[in-house]
Amino acid sequence: MYALLSVSDKTGVLELARRLHQRGVKLLSTGGTARLLAEAGLPVTEVASHTGFPEMLDGRVKTLHPKVHGGLLARRDLPEHMQAIEQHGIPPIDWLVVNLYPFEATVARPGCTLEQAIENIDIGGPAMVRSAAKNWQGVSVLTDASQYESVLAEFESTGQVSQATRFALSVAAFNRVAQYDAAISNHLSALSFERREAPPQAWPQQFNLSLVKVQDLRYGENPHQHAAFYRDPQPAPGSLPTARQLQGKELSYNNIADADAAWECVLAFDTCACVIVKHANPCGVALGVDPEGAYRAAFATDPTSAFGGIIAFNREVDEAAARAVAGQFVEVLIAPSYTAQALQLLAAKANVRVLAIELPAAGATGAAQGKGTPRLDAKRVNSGWLLQSADEQLLDESALKVVTRRAPTDAEMADLHFAWKVAKFTKSNAIVFAAGGRTIGVGAGQMSRVDSTRIATIKAANAGLQVAGSVVASDAFFPFRDGVDVLAQAGARAVIHPGGSMRDAEVIAAADEHGLAMVLTGMRHFRH
Repeated sequence: MYALLSVSDKTGVLELARRLHQRGVKLLSTGGTARLLAEAGLPVTEVASHTGFPEMLDGRVKTLHPKVHGGLLARRDLPEHMQAIEQHGIPPIDWLVVNLYPFEATVARPGCTLEQAIENIDIGGPAMVRSAAKNWQGVSVLTDASQYESVLAEFESTGQVSQATRFALSVAAFNRVAQYDAAISNHLSALSFERREAPPQAWPQQFNLSLVKVQDLRYGENPHQHAAFYRDPQPAPGSLPTARQLQGKELSYNNIADADAAWECVLAFDTCACVIVKHANPCGVALGVDPEGAYRAAFATDPTSAFGGIIAFNREVDEAAARAVAGQFVEVLIAPSYTAQALQLLAAKANVRVLAIELPAAGATGAAQGKGTPRLDAKRVNSGWLLQSADEQLLDESALKVVTRRAPTDAEMADLHFAWKVAKFTKSNAIVFAAGGRTIGVGAGQMSRVDSTRIATIKAANAGLQVAGSVVASDAFFPFRDGVDVLAQAGARAVIHPGGSMRDAEVIAAADEHGLAMVLTGMRHFRH
């Protein structure tokens, strides 16, 4: 029995080879992998010695040989195949351990040249992987270090690798080759001959999506729709697909969509914060000295909408916060971590889905960018896709312009910054009233901005909150003065919005009439 090992990522390969050798498997290898095994004292045959043909062309040709592919492709159940390889002195290769040249990591590096990209396109590796995966009934093909332990354990326990395991390994191998080819296609089709040494254009002529299924879902947005949850091949640290579910029922399609909205929103704040989302919109957001205080202030914004909502914290949930949350009906609770006392208390609410997500690295915007994977937003249209870069733009302090006679106070400016962050995660047209580091009223998803403004004031009144003295954020400019009139009549004292309307002068004049402070950002945050 032979195993051929040729890996770029050497993680775990030495232990794998040692345990295969202990079970009587003969080792074949190439280049750096062969040197690693030999230096560890393992008996290993170089592929060049095995084939009788030297590596050449700077290593471009080494495994593309009948003695390799014949050993991988020969069907063990066909006598004529076995006779053919015996006639030509080709031993069967029963194990293939290959991971590919690091193309994705190479092109993700700033300044990567076309030559560097081309030299990191693996040829022999994918060819061997495809041969082994095609002949899965006779060959175990391992393409990732995460597979080693479980397959070894099965082999050591039973003396063989089951057909079910070999088939699963084959599927994983074809998936890996598909991901690899998609990355090559995406990178090269973003270049032109004239700009082949320049940074790639933003969007390739062909865009290949490669996704990994996380789980099947009971249904989609509605019970008559089928659905599943997929993730990027390398999910960004701190993103929802990296969550660990600690308790509760299976997540639904709507749970996942709303949980992502809540988590991304709470990550926008550096200080302790709580976000409550209902139907993809924040219905309550607040800062606090501790999670309990932040939660109670967020909940008070709109207790009616918070019923059955998604709650996210950017700090560890302690017993006090868990006790407060347990007092309402909540679908999903998200935090970086939980104290033992908090988890014990939440266990009494068995249906609550409790998720733990590690915070992204300090300084990251939203969920940190995945390795070699730009953050994208996607929207499906009939027979097409709309793709865009993620909205990670931060407020540029130097670009802020006070355009009214009255400037905001320091406290108002702090609340304007807070409200602006919340508005970014609120469906357009978005209006957010805030005061003291908490939302007072939120108007979202209306066809008219003035209607969103009115709804926000109604929400505040329904919750018994005082709008007078608050500030307002609008995700886009006010096209007419009527929205400013409504928020001023409600008692707001300052407003922040992008500006850029042909009626800006009229809107600013309205703010001056009401004694409002108005700040323009020069950027908008539409969210559809």
